[in-house]
Amino acid sequence: MEINQTRSFLLLGFTEDPDLQPLFFGLFLSLYVVTFAGSLAIISDPHLHTPMYFFLSNLSFADIGFTSTTIPKMLWNIQTQSKVITYEGCIIQIFLFFVFECLDILILSVMAYDRFVAICHPLHYMVIINPWVCGMLTLGSWCLSVTSSLLETLTVLRLSFCMNMKIPHFFCDLLEVLKLTCSDTLINNIVVYFVAIILAVFPLFWILFSYSQIFSSILRISSARGKYKAFSTCGSHLFVVSLFHSTGLGVYLSSAVISSSRTILVASVMYTVVTPMLNPFIYSLRNRD
Repeated sequence: MEINQTRSFLLLGFTEDPDLQPLFFGLFLSLYVVTFAGSLAIISDPHLHTPMYFFLSNLSFADIGFTSTTIPKMLWNIQTQSKVITYEGCIIQIFLFFVFECLDILILSVMAYDRFVAICHPLHYMVIINPWVCGMLTLGSWCLSVTSSLLETLTVLRLSFCMNMKIPHFFCDLLEVLKLTCSDTLINNIVVYFVAIILAVFPLFWILFSYSQIFSSILRISSARGKYKAFSTCGSHLFVVSLFHSTGLGVYLSSAVISSSRTILVASVMYTVVTPMLNPFIYSLRNRD
């Protein structure tokens, strides 16, 4: 097997048709601008001294980082009609992608805990969710995200790659990169699934448990109007969380059985582009209810 000595990959993106390139450029530029502006508006919100908005500001920062890791490079490649990303650029993209993806997951879990305490134990909320706890939960989320991302990225550095350096994606997706290597990927696959279970499956179960307790408390509200507001607010939160986790986990846990790169590409757009765009609107607008 020949080993590629070049230091670059080719990101094939969504289509080879030059007539469709401007359409994808305009679409993803619009989504990126909306995400960036919405998240920036939350970060600059004057209510950030409250726990809920403090967590929301961290989620917004993670969303900006998440989308900025992939979309600008894709837009640049479309504009310059180039598909090249350097080996170093690909490694950096993998690292940053996992940092902000894990941070998104963990902050969503922390926010679910915040809502659980606020609704199920309102009298103890200020005692349980105090500034020190907020800081430690956020710091822990950052530390876990960086550590897991380093673990994922460092295992890639030991790999050698074959002559085919084409990635059928709009960014350096780790699973697609692993398909191009000539080296044994057993360790990489173990790390991928280990991180997915620890930092995606467990948080998802915690979020579902938290919202089940929240919905149980909502059912005890006597006011029909109060029930409607609570259900619509928490329901919209749970919808976005479910969309993010189902598509993200679907991509990673089904990669071994799904050979269609197009299916993986579409699912990736949902959790890397669509949900970060929805987060500012769902959480900031609905939280006031």
